[in-house]
Amino acid sequence: MRKVVVLLFFGSGAAALVYEVVWLQLLELFVGSSAVSVGVLLGTFMGGMCLGSLLLPRYVSARRHPLRVYAALELAIGVLGVVLLFAMPLVGRVYTAWGGYGVGGFLLRGLVAALCLLPPTMAMGATLPAVARWVESTPAGVSWLGVFYAGNIAGAVFGCLLAAFYLLRVHDMATATYVAAAINVEVAALAFFLASGSRDGAARAAAQEIGEPRHEASEGTIPAAGLVYAAIALSGFCALAAEVVWTRLLALLLGATVYSFAIILAVYLFGLGIGSALGSLAARGAADPRRALGWCQMAIVGAMAWSAAMLTQSLPYWPINVSISRSIWFNYQLDLARALWAILPAPILWGASFPLALAAVARPGRDAGRVVGTVYAANTLGAIVGALSASLLLVSWLGSQRAQQIVMAASAAAGLALLLPALVAVSRSRGIRGAGTAIPLVAATAVAALLVARVPPVPGVLVGYGRYTATWLNSAAQMLFVGEGLNASIAVSRAQGGLLQYHSAGKVQASSLPADMRLQRMLGHLTTLVPERPRSVLVIGCGAGVTAGAVSIDPRVERVTIAEIEPLVPRAVAAYFGSTNHDVVKSPKVRIVLDDARHFLLTSGEKFDAITSDPLDPWVKGAATLYTREFFEAARAHLNPGGVVTVFVQLYESSPEAVKSEVATFFEAFPRGVIWGNTHLGRGYDMVLLGQAEPAPIDLDAMDARLKDPRFAAVQRSLEEIGMGSAVTLLGSFAGRAVDLPEWLRDASINRDRDLRLQYLAGMGLNQYQSARIYADIVRYRRFPEDLFTGSETLKQSLRAAVERAPGSLTPPAPAPQGAGR
Repeated sequence: MRKVVVLLFFGSGAAALVYEVVWLQLLELFVGSSAVSVGVLLGTFMGGMCLGSLLLPRYVSARRHPLRVYAALELAIGVLGVVLLFAMPLVGRVYTAWGGYGVGGFLLRGLVAALCLLPPTMAMGATLPAVARWVESTPAGVSWLGVFYAGNIAGAVFGCLLAAFYLLRVHDMATATYVAAAINVEVAALAFFLASGSRDGAARAAAQEIGEPRHEASEGTIPAAGLVYAAIALSGFCALAAEVVWTRLLALLLGATVYSFAIILAVYLFGLGIGSALGSLAARGAADPRRALGWCQMAIVGAMAWSAAMLTQSLPYWPINVSISRSIWFNYQLDLARALWAILPAPILWGASFPLALAAVARPGRDAGRVVGTVYAANTLGAIVGALSASLLLVSWLGSQRAQQIVMAASAAAGLALLLPALVAVSRSRGIRGAGTAIPLVAATAVAALLVARVPPVPGVLVGYGRYTATWLNSAAQMLFVGEGLNASIAVSRAQGGLLQYHSAGKVQASSLPADMRLQRMLGHLTTLVPERPRSVLVIGCGAGVTAGAVSIDPRVERVTIAEIEPLVPRAVAAYFGSTNHDVVKSPKVRIVLDDARHFLLTSGEKFDAITSDPLDPWVKGAATLYTREFFEAARAHLNPGGVVTVFVQLYESSPEAVKSEVATFFEAFPRGVIWGNTHLGRGYDMVLLGQAEPAPIDLDAMDARLKDPRFAAVQRSLEEIGMGSAVTLLGSFAGRAVDLPEWLRDASINRDRDLRLQYLAGMGLNQYQSARIYADIVRYRRFPEDLFTGSETLKQSLRAAVERAPGSLTPPAPAPQGAGR
């Protein structure tokens, strides 16, 4: 029957990970996807599990059959999971209506997360203590709990991969939730069935409760129990802090897609599961589980040193070119192998720590539920501190190198705290002869200190070029700035000829390359030249600041608000890109808001005359929230009459399905939207989408007059520098509009808040270069829009000729731009 219970925990773990992915993704839509918001969500999620593990043994009688309690908890999780699917959007609407910006907004984020996540996560955290009462409270008995825990983690691995690679890629959040709830119901039904034939479990539970006061009174006599709780809390701290650091480094190396994050998490959980199973075996036969736990913590220092070296000194330089694969599935298989190679050892040891800690504090007759609940709570509390401190403080303040050194030192301290008392006891009992037992510990401490001191720094080339590090190694630009920030790692480099490049998410995101400059300035100038009165403009994403700079130099613009999620970006941009972005960061017109742009827009009562969005690539996890129909509709609702919205759409490193999703979703909010194309070497490279609050023709005469006005001299120079020195050449980049493209968009997937399909489609297009074909497919439907422009017949004829001459049709392929960025 215990083996069947392992199967129950497998199902429970699978459902829990599906819920975690869905819930955190849903809540990020409302409270934001910045490190602070994600930290609040993660802390609340794990905090609920901690509370559940502590409270159940204290408030649920041990006379109740453990398997029936477990079944009831699983049913509750399933019901709450379905309820939250419908309740979260309602809570989100109330939250955004109240406003969530500033300190008050931060507290409100925590309240929203607690209201949504605490009830189901408390039930999740209570499941292991509930079943713990079904086994004997002895080291051998509680070792079975390590097996149950291993089964739970194995299910979590399955659920993680199932959610990312199938349920959310092929279906949506609702389907994923219903699948998880169905698993909960099946687990509960099987647990009820097992309970009906398990009389000895109920009898044992009753016997334990009868003797419970005596056992609880003697709890303080358990030798060094406090040290075990402290050590397992430090183990949780180290495990989650290291996971945060390693996930950031692997996201650079593999690409920050939802699939890469799922692979990283699955590998991490896989290691915990293996370790928990091995630790259970070790706990059964260990003469001194506390001592074994201490040596396990010391061994973790070596395992972390291995991972630090692999992630910074080995894997980035493996001779791999990720763009030559025939299928992205081969890339993800390679990513799985690299993640296993780099980070598996330490999670195995952390997984083994849990059953060893249980065995170290278990004594016959104690309430096993309280034993497990206390150990689990200590471990989870440490994990909360580790996750929050690493994501919000350690990496951004000290960097990955110092963060890993602190974690390794903490693990060594946990090991010493457990091993030193045993060493002292042996030395006292044996006198001088016992002193020899100190040699292994002294040697291990010295080795640990050496390993901590030799943790390598993160190479700048990895931050700059990520998964292309090996291919760029011999021709990489000079790194002028490398920084690990609160939300992202960024870099600034200078290539041959003085070309400046801004790097984020492990790739070139912006540069002074002509093709990139053209797009960035097109985006900014279309934003202000099309509307009649662009006094207030919101710029989503600072990047190199070129788009914001183009916006700021329009003399009619009075206020520019830049919403940037990473605090490092404005400082780096001000220092290195001032000459190309018109010193926009220092402009008195400009206000910089350090927050997730979606969260700022939804919680702000401000309205704007224009909004321009230049976010990260849609394959970057979380970026798809800035491409949903609901977000575009919110942007439209925040426009003043006559306002416009412009959005960057990349064609490189994407797929036709992803581009169609972006364009079709934008046209859902702006049915008369327009596409403007940016070509490189006569081929499509990227695009700008433009939508208006109210459909209105673009006045060619007015735009032409403005560009000839001396007050617009800076705008005129900016356009001339990109080869678009007139209204005709700027608007001649017309590539199509919504009314022309129903056939091309016929099979497009609409990206919605409850179905962030775009990030899954875009993740499948990673490393692909189909921009020429995608753009050629669009311009096949291009027709000169007679009703889109007004003005003199001379200008209209000139514009018609410019549109007809515009490149973009398929020509013999030329080499792709090596930067794969703008």
